[in-house]
This record gives sequence, structure tokens and C-alpha cells, in this order.
Amino acid sequence: MNKFLAVLLCSTVIAGAAGVAYAQDDVVVGVSWNNFQEERWKTDEAAIKAVLDAAGAKYISADAQSSAAKQLTDIESLISQGADAIIVLAQDSEAVGPAVAAAVAEGIPVVGYDRLIENPDAFYLTFDNKEVGRLQAQGVFDVQPKGNYVFIKGNSADPNADFLFAGQMEVLQAAVDAGDIKNVGEAYTDNWNPEVAQANMEQFLTANNNEVDAVVASNDGTAGGAIAALTAQGLAGSVPVSGQDGDHAALNRIALGTQTVSVWKDARELGKKAAEVALELAGGKALNEVTGVVPFSGGPKGVEMNAFFIAPVAITKDNLNVVIDAGWVSKDVVCQGVAAGSVAACN
Repeated sequence: MNKFLAVLLCSTVIAGAAGVAYAQDDVVVGVSWNNFQEERWKTDEAAIKAVLDAAGAKYISADAQSSAAKQLTDIESLISQGADAIIVLAQDSEAVGPAVAAAVAEGIPVVGYDRLIENPDAFYLTFDNKEVGRLQAQGVFDVQPKGNYVFIKGNSADPNADFLFAGQMEVLQAAVDAGDIKNVGEAYTDNWNPEVAQANMEQFLTANNNEVDAVVASNDGTAGGAIAALTAQGLAGSVPVSGQDGDHAALNRIALGTQTVSVWKDARELGKKAAEVALELAGGKALNEVTGVVPFSGGPKGVEMNAFFIAPVAITKDNLNVVIDAGWVSKDVVCQGVAAGSVAACN
């Protein structure tokens, strides 16, 4: 890569009575998004910008548009624009490594956002993804404890896909071993693309003569693809399906009965924490001095890192009020098309 511009950090961190207040008018925080077209990331961005605006810091960003190669040049650009800290939502956690190393070499701290970048010089910030997987599987298992299961996994280049599947199998393995559950289809989903998920689901339905009893899909986008395939066969609503992210469309599907559970990860909290971590690191704190830091070595390579995890929440038809009351989504959106009296949160 080209030699990057050196960055002068002009910031101070001031402790306040309610936590940590920042006086960082000269700080620039860059964010490298893997694909900003997804609904989820706009919520995260708004939370990041709110914290930075309040601190007087500047926000810059780049959209890799699902290209690992573009993300490398995006991060180089963020560095050359004077970023004092960079938040990276990795398209490919391995491919992004050289750009992360280049930033660290320039003295610029890096926050691996939502997806693991297994580098001891990067901070890891995410939700507990194994717990997300456990909640997904439990939500489906509670409804359908036996039968033919399909697993619509995430992007193979995203470590979260395997963390999720590992959590799912922690819940389901005993039933698989007992013969109560049969894995009749399992596939990664390129770029978490709902159309790919739908195509995979269609293949699994064909291969099994539509005899599929449950679908463990790893996010709401892939759940939507799977449900589209089920709908085409007249099976939507009779086959439990999991997801995650609390996408508005998924929450409406839960109210309508075509999706069973979405594991809600309040992206506002993750975005807020990312901005706070970036400001702390830009202000001179070491990775192991970040507020709330915990050690982590659970990645594929066992690299010891500093991390912060946020707990997820399983949302089903019975507790849809949680996301409505939290202001995550309006009641009108959740309850669109729902029959009167069929869902408590919609009454």
C-alpha cells in the first residue's frame, strides 16, 4: 500500500460525573462500512454520529459495497483523510487484515465493529453472537423440537456465521444426537443476500419434497429469503423460522406469524459504544483500558484480544411490545396487516 499520512492526535478526555465526557473538537473518526445498503447499518450510523456530534468530533465514512478489495482502498482513504480512529465493519475479516495493520502501524486505533477482525491490535466490539445463535435455535426448538431442520447460515467470510452456527448447535446437538432432529439442509449465504438464501431454501425444499419442519436462519434478511421460498410452497406460517437484527419487516412477519423469532440487537447501543470506544482510543487510552473491556480469545485462531460484548434479546410474538416500547419501531409498522386481537402488542 502507499505510505499513509501521519496523524496528529489533538484530543483530551475529561471524566464527568455521569461517566466519560469528551472534549475532542479536532478528532476525526472514520467508519468503513462493508455494505451501507442494508437497513441495519443506517441505524448504527445514526447512533455513532450522535455521540461524535455531541463530542464535537468529525465523522467520515466509506461504503465498500460488498467488495473486500474496495474496503482496503476505503480504509487507506480514511487514513489519508486524517482519521484518528477507524471503525471497521469487515466485508471479509481475513482480507481486511493488511489495511488494519497499516492503520495500526500509523498509530491509528482500529475498532472491529460487529464482526471479528482477529488481530490483537484491534478492539473487538459486538453482540454475543454465540448467544444470538442459541436464542435463534431455542426459539425454533420451543415450537418444533423434532423433525427435519434446515440451516440457512451467514456469509462464509464473516466469522459471525460460524459463531452463530456454533451457538445454534449448542442448543440442538443433543436432539440431533438423539435422532429427534435431522439436518436435511445446510448452506452458507454469500454476502448474507436474501436472494441467495431463497435459492438455497428452494433447493432444500425440492430435495426433501417440501418435508421441512423448521428453518434456523441466521439473520432477518436470510429469514426473509427462506420465508419467500416457503410462501411459494404454501408453507409460510406452518414452519418456524428464526432470524436476527430486529429488522422492521421481520418484526412485522413475527406479528403475522410467518417468522418465529428475531434476536434483537439494539444497534443504537452498539453504535453508541463504538463511538465512545473510538473516542477513548483516539484520546490515548490503550485497548485494555477501554471502559468495560473484557478479554476475548474465542476466534478461530485463538488470538487474545480486548473486547466488549452487548447482550441480545429474543423477540417473539409474545414480547413484541419490547421493541415498540423501546422506540425501535412503531406499532403501526409491526402490526401492519395483523388481524385484530391476534397479537397482544397490536391490541
